[in-house]
Order: sequence, then structure tokens, then C-alpha cells
Amino acid sequence: MPILTLTTDIGQRDFLVGAIKGQFLQLDPTANICDITHYLPQTNFPQAAYICANAFAHFPAGTFHLIIANLFESPLKYVLMAKHRQQYIICSDNGLLTMITGEKPKEIIAIPLGAAKNLLQITSAIAVAINTFSKTGQLNSVGQPIDQIDEKYPLRPTVGPDWIEGQILFIDQFENVVINITEAEFNEHRKGRNFKIVFKRNEVIETISANYTAVPETEKLAWFNSAGYLEIALRNGNMAGLFGLQGFNEQLQKTPSIDTSWFYQTIRVFFEG
Repeated sequence: MPILTLTTDIGQRDFLVGAIKGQFLQLDPTANICDITHYLPQTNFPQAAYICANAFAHFPAGTFHLIIANLFESPLKYVLMAKHRQQYIICSDNGLLTMITGEKPKEIIAIPLGAAKNLLQITSAIAVAINTFSKTGQLNSVGQPIDQIDEKYPLRPTVGPDWIEGQILFIDQFENVVINITEAEFNEHRKGRNFKIVFKRNEVIETISANYTAVPETEKLAWFNSAGYLEIALRNGNMAGLFGLQGFNEQLQKTPSIDTSWFYQTIRVFFEG
């Protein structure tokens, strides 16, 4: 078996992650199992997709990526396995696949789960399927092609002639804030003009830094991170907590009765000149 990555929302406080790895190693003791994270948000698919897509991109062709996120949201009769950029993504049919890939993969199969009900029964069936496919090289040896799947897609920035507005996609453990505006999108709309990155109504950043050392202690900065996304931070400070910034939550946008006045979920860039 080639490389297998494991990405879940189940944490690491009990036996489950170890047990899942054991299931794969029973079938192939030479398997190379890599952890991405076991702290995916259960319902924040944009954030989960950001983590998965930007980690998977650095793995070699032929890698299998097993994602367990919000697995029991609805009755589970099968899981998807899709070929994407010469790698294989295995996850529930809940929209996360297309959130990660940004498109509907051309080759997708449904791996039947039979009578599997609990998590380890499900992962056991997946382990058998991946092991079989790694030997045969044929997707149809472990499942049936499927065309109709749940399709959801990443949040896109809103744009105007002189501005672009993005949502907060991710807040890391240092409370640095990642926005869903890529460097390519930023430069496309900037067109060489000056700019102001505006958040919390009147906080402004007007330069792009190369890294955190480009500004003095506790100073605000913006830069494009390793994934190519706009990120704002405080050097050695907690940007999100200090300025009341919170990751974009679609449910709150649909429920205006909830008081959200104490935090901000969007960042706007104004272009001038």
C-alpha cells in the first residue's frame, strides 16, 4: 500500500485514531500512514477544505487521503472515493469532496458499507477497499461509479471595481487570521493600485509584508501565507481575539436574529489610484 493520510474530527483523547491505523496495518504492515489533523471542525466545511486541500497538494501521486468529518450526519450506506490530480480522496457524500477539489472529479466511485454501523466497522470496510484497489489499480474493483453526489463549493470573495471582500476562512492557534483571497485574486483586482485592508470598521493595513519579522513587536501586518492566501496578524499578538474576528459561519448569516455585533467575519480591501 502506498501513502495513506488520515484527517478526522474525532480528536486524540481516546483509542479511535490508533485503532483505525491498526486496521490498515493489519492488511499491510508496510503502509505509511500520515496524520494531517484530528481536529477538523465538524460543520465548518470551508475551513476543513482549506486544511485538506493545502496539505494534500504536497503529497506524491498515488496517495490515499481518508477524511472522517461529520460522518454520522445522515444514514451512511457508502463513502466516496475520487481520483483527483493523481491522488485519491475518500470521504462521505456530504459536499466536502467538491469543497476540497473545487470541481467535480471525473472518476468517482461509491464504496458500499454493507451492514457497517459504527466508526470502526466503517473504517474497516474502507481499509479493505483501499487495500484491494492498491493491488488491482482498478476503481471498479471496490465500488460502483457514481454520478450524482452532493456538491458544495468553496466560498468566493465578493468583488467590485475598486474593492474585494473576503470571508475569514481560518484562525490558527496563534490567532492569525486567514482570508479567502488568494495572492492571484488580490493582484488581479489590484492592477498595480495602492490598497487598504480594512477590518473592524476602522482598522487599516496598507502594505504587504514578506513575513512576521517585517514589522515591530505587536504591530499589525498582512502577508500571503504558505498556501497563497491573504493573512493578517499581530507580531507576537492575538489578532483574532484582540480585534473580535471570527471565522465565517454560514448559519449565522442565515439567522440574522442572532446578535453578531461583537465579532467580524469579513475583511474588505479597497483599491485606490
